[in-house]
Amino acid sequence: MRTIAELEQYVWTLYDTKDQLKRHVFDRADRAFEAGDRARDAIVDWPGVLRRKEGMKRAFLEAVGGLPPTGAPLHDVTVSTVQGEGYRVENVVFQSRPGHYVTSNVYVPDSFSEPGPAVLFVCGHEFEAKHNPYYHRVILHFVRRGLLVMAVDPIGQGERLGFVHSEKEEMRKLWGTREHQRFGVQCYAVGESLARYFVHDAMRAVDYLCARKDVDPLRIGITGNSGGGTQTAMMMVCDERIAAAAPATFIMSRRPYMHAGGVQDAEQVWPGLTALGYDHEDVLLSFAPKPLLVLAVEYDFFPIEATRRTVSRCLRFWELGGNPGGLRFASDASLHRYTDALAEEAASFFAEALKPKQTAARETVSPLETERLLCTANGQVLHEWPDSLTIRDDMNVRVRQLAQMRAALAEEERRERALAWLRGKVFAKREPCEFGVRRAPAGEAEGVGVEYLLWWSQAGLMNSGYWFRVGAGGSMTEIGSKRPVTVAVWPGGTTRLAEHWDWIREACAAGRDVLVLNVSGAGEHEPHPIFNKPPRLFFGVLHKLTDDLLWLGDSLAALRAYDILRCLDLIDALNEREQGSPVELFALGYPAASAVIAAALDGRVGKVQAEFPLHTYAKWATAEHFDEEEAMSAVLPGILKYCDLDELTAWAGGAGKAGGER
Repeated sequence: MRTIAELEQYVWTLYDTKDQLKRHVFDRADRAFEAGDRARDAIVDWPGVLRRKEGMKRAFLEAVGGLPPTGAPLHDVTVSTVQGEGYRVENVVFQSRPGHYVTSNVYVPDSFSEPGPAVLFVCGHEFEAKHNPYYHRVILHFVRRGLLVMAVDPIGQGERLGFVHSEKEEMRKLWGTREHQRFGVQCYAVGESLARYFVHDAMRAVDYLCARKDVDPLRIGITGNSGGGTQTAMMMVCDERIAAAAPATFIMSRRPYMHAGGVQDAEQVWPGLTALGYDHEDVLLSFAPKPLLVLAVEYDFFPIEATRRTVSRCLRFWELGGNPGGLRFASDASLHRYTDALAEEAASFFAEALKPKQTAARETVSPLETERLLCTANGQVLHEWPDSLTIRDDMNVRVRQLAQMRAALAEEERRERALAWLRGKVFAKREPCEFGVRRAPAGEAEGVGVEYLLWWSQAGLMNSGYWFRVGAGGSMTEIGSKRPVTVAVWPGGTTRLAEHWDWIREACAAGRDVLVLNVSGAGEHEPHPIFNKPPRLFFGVLHKLTDDLLWLGDSLAALRAYDILRCLDLIDALNEREQGSPVELFALGYPAASAVIAAALDGRVGKVQAEFPLHTYAKWATAEHFDEEEAMSAVLPGILKYCDLDELTAWAGGAGKAGGER
């Protein structure tokens, strides 16, 4: 007799499967990266560079869901002006979109002559963003060279925190990467990336600079490090008005970064681009032959070797464009930071590329107190302006629009359109193979017979599960008749039997067999943790691998739906299900999304009892709060363009409903 705890903890030594999901994802990505290298190596002339630039820009914009309209008035207001030593700071607020207030500091050197050059400073993941003393110090390097500088707060930082009105204390503390990831997950449901809003804010900042009488629109540069390096890179691809750029501590090569285990937040993940062979070389060549300085530090988590490789491989694109020497590289011996040395390199670079009237650096430029750089009386736009909006407000609008679009279609057309799209997502990138099933009797637990099964879901990926059955003596081998089968899917799979044991016993006592399924990356197949992060939470290993799947145009939700369908095939192959009885699905938590998708695609499924957090993608995409554990496993970019879980359950004809009672 086994205990439930023993079943949860037992390690079956047939195979070590913990690295299989990682190898599966990495192998696919490696092949795509190699194809991208070959495609770039094949470029031999400037027309070839232009074709690659145009193709990558289209692909990037498609990946992020396009850009919001840019025609709305900025309604910019200078709320205060602060005089420093040798410069003044104008504290400016503008609306990138109606209700989306962007706080900024505009540094104007006393020596500035009109119209002169400007540098847009986009901030990395620092809590205070534009008014952080560290970034203030970096910006003053540019001011000393006579450059006008505009520093803007990004979403979720500085004076633009998105959850300060929340009734939940833990939500009010969210900022930076954690806020970005929460909004990013919600953006995926409507087929967008949070990146589109970062790019749009930066483009509107350029609109503001172009409208200033003291700025020459033809001499605008951009720089930022880390998350600001991401924004700089995206602007290099998207905004032709940028005349010179200096991305810092971001440019690398995605392949070594992927293998190093790195995780990034949502605006830094651009779905589908790895599948097209994209890498950071494409970011650089998109800017050729304009002046470009790539900045890096040697002790970064972004591999410095990858940065050097990317820059060296891209030098020839500037030669093809007639500007040899237009691409430069500078590094400093430091951890991840926009160091003084890098700031001085960038200031010299922009002084040469943008040609301010002042050529020599001013001797001293003293910093200002942080409080004098604030644009709001109480530090947050959501407190200052009652009509302030966040990305969540955008999601409410987009979810309603997509629901109306779906409702305008005839029922059958909507159903066929959605199922065709889902079939493409679930089946298109799989490698079918023989099951090669392994079976091991595990005795019984509390009067329930137990058998362990292990099989190949697709090439390189194994699934497993416990098959529970009550029969004569409680032993699987003593059963003489076939029974109806319920497949159960929940977070943790067979490692979390105890909390569901009453349900398992009741289902078996009612005459059904229960197969508790470990899909890819779940249960005994859960990958080894990275960076001591809990595997199923944001920035843990499953988040990292899901992001890598998204880069490939795939998702863990689709892959696991395929696992469930393969499990149905396995049950048929074993010939141990009561003839004519449909398979039932019992699914809890975020894995319920994959179960509902599988049920809609396969007529062998009868009743579906699925309890998805917040019940539907529409509610998930607009919720202020949601549980992040396993949340990435339900991400399926663009699903609300085609269907939602309640529609899928209805089409599956199940007796249960998404979000129904257990």
